[in-house]
Amino acid sequence: MTALTRLESRPAHEHAIPTAGSLKQCYEQLLLGDDAGQRRALGKTFLTAQLQRAADLPEEMPEDLSALQTFVEQHSTEVARQYADYLSARKEGGPRQFFSNKAHALFFLQAVSPIKLVDGAWLYGLLQHWRDPRFEGLVCTYLEELGEGNPAQNHVVIYRKLLAELGLQDTGVIADEHFLQGAIQLALGECADDFLPEVIGYNLGYEQLPLHLLISAYELSELGIDPYYFTLHVTIDNASTGHAQKAVQSVLQLLPIEGDREDFLRRVALGYRLNDLGQGSRAIIESFDLNAEVLNMLERKRPFGQHMHSDYCRFEGKTVNQWLSSPEQLPGFLAALEHKCWIKRHQDPQESRFWQLIDGDGAAMFGVFSPYEKQLLHDWIAGDWTAERSTPAVRRVSSGAVELALPASDPDIQTLQAALEGLSAAEQMPVLIPWLSAHRHAHPAGLMATRRFIELKSSLR
Repeated sequence: MTALTRLESRPAHEHAIPTAGSLKQCYEQLLLGDDAGQRRALGKTFLTAQLQRAADLPEEMPEDLSALQTFVEQHSTEVARQYADYLSARKEGGPRQFFSNKAHALFFLQAVSPIKLVDGAWLYGLLQHWRDPRFEGLVCTYLEELGEGNPAQNHVVIYRKLLAELGLQDTGVIADEHFLQGAIQLALGECADDFLPEVIGYNLGYEQLPLHLLISAYELSELGIDPYYFTLHVTIDNASTGHAQKAVQSVLQLLPIEGDREDFLRRVALGYRLNDLGQGSRAIIESFDLNAEVLNMLERKRPFGQHMHSDYCRFEGKTVNQWLSSPEQLPGFLAALEHKCWIKRHQDPQESRFWQLIDGDGAAMFGVFSPYEKQLLHDWIAGDWTAERSTPAVRRVSSGAVELALPASDPDIQTLQAALEGLSAAEQMPVLIPWLSAHRHAHPAGLMATRRFIELKSSLR
């Protein structure tokens, strides 16, 4: 099994995650915690546990360093071949291979958001080495993840915009296991001094171009969802001049000359395997069950709606409030709506009275369901009805362009400017670095700090 296949297809149940608290809590503490010492302590404990688990996984990285570049190039070639096969199958009339409908795509975009919203975080701790030319490739990679301070290129800004456009901002519906990789990235960023070989190895594994990026971009576009975030990574992660190439060079440049090279490479390989923990993108996609997601969504809504309906309308002898009194009754409630023809499965949703109640400005339940929740209901009702004839419940995102003004009145910008005032160029660098963290860099002051950091980095050489 190739590294590509392994990374994308590991099942949801593989590598159960033992942890005292939830992964989401760990993720949020590493991202939002005010105490740097506590973040580093948590990160070290968390990484130690994850590395122990990674040690049990198969080794894929070549032991011979001279074969590393070839390994990366062969991976890229294999991805290109598989994608060519995919395109050929689609041109011959084959169906989408990832997303059965738009709700399926939104499910995926939401599930992977904990990772996308800390994109590049594993490299944050290396910014302190900005003067050392051996770290140039890694620092450059991180700054490019940050869009070099340009919001139109900042990966987190782009993904936040995508989520906002699609109404996917409810983190409470994301399974806890989907926070694992994001927590690993944040922990590596906090503990770079103690885990440098592991950071280098993780970067090598993460920056290889995966097939799912190419297919996702193609199918998202088909479904009326802007694929810009994914197409941006397709170009930036290339094995010729992109992040994948920089990752290989970083292994070679930071390998000790007379130190324990064997132990260093062992740890690099272990960091590489951290990428394999948790549920991969393809497994997330394959885990989608539209009927189950509709029921899960209704269960989340049920506590808020079980006392909100009048008693005049009954289905199979029960009021809506009675149907919503317990989760066990939800499947029967949907069946009753079908039996009474309030829901007409496998037809245009516009023909269903239930859909008419939730869609449109004059709908009785206008605003009750989020865009994602409406899409789930829309696609569940539509079923086998020809997808090409359906009216999307979620509007198309216009473009990848991001406009974000940097007002001088922004309190964070004012705080940053005050902290920099009177400092020499060299003295400004350690003040700027915290503003380039995963929690800050996508905000106006972080974007300004990123641009200033790059400017000073170039002038101080």
